[in-house]
Amino acid sequence: MDALTLGAPDARRVVLFAAGAGGDPERHRPLLKYLAAHGARVVAPYFERIIPAEATTAQLLARPLGLVAALREHAAADPPVAAVGHSIGGWAALCLAGATPWSSDGTPMDVSREPRVSRLALYAPAVGWFAAPGALDAVTVPTLVYAGELDRITPVEQIRGLTKAPARVDVTVVPGAGHFSFMSIPPPGTIEDPAFDRNRFLVQLARETQQFLNSTGD
Repeated sequence: MDALTLGAPDARRVVLFAAGAGGDPERHRPLLKYLAAHGARVVAPYFERIIPAEATTAQLLARPLGLVAALREHAAADPPVAAVGHSIGGWAALCLAGATPWSSDGTPMDVSREPRVSRLALYAPAVGWFAAPGALDAVTVPTLVYAGELDRITPVEQIRGLTKAPARVDVTVVPGAGHFSFMSIPPPGTIEDPAFDRNRFLVQLARETQQFLNSTGD
């Protein structure tokens, strides 16, 4: 599995990063470099670009499956794993941690799991697939979630639904942020609130994510 890898192969923890629909982790490179510089082995696979609303079940399932394959190929087998993801990457990270997505025809998807995942950090995660009763019941790891106040793709109201999981789920709503504010290189044509300082926020995001991944409490 082709992946962006950073940090020492024998690091004491692994960050498994899942990009959004564009599938390119390079758009988050400053964040990933920061996490690697603070002691993590970062594994961030490349995926084909998809449009989530039009994606086939096979294309969706390829995301968590590819994450597991990249982890096996590019990281040591012993360290604990933190799954970090943006948008549809957040969806995939949740799948690895035990969440069960439901397809539009009302059936649960058989997704890949990763028992080594001990923490989740999710940025504007796509959570519409987890609205069914019990879909989050198996998510028991501490979870840090960021939602953009102005996000119309993964709105705050949907993201707050993650608090139904039995895990500790901390949701932070970022004032002035949109869906792509979590990316160092957003898609062309992205329009943001002029008052929102994305560069400053991304520095804060990297720092807070690293502190969460290093913490030991639940």
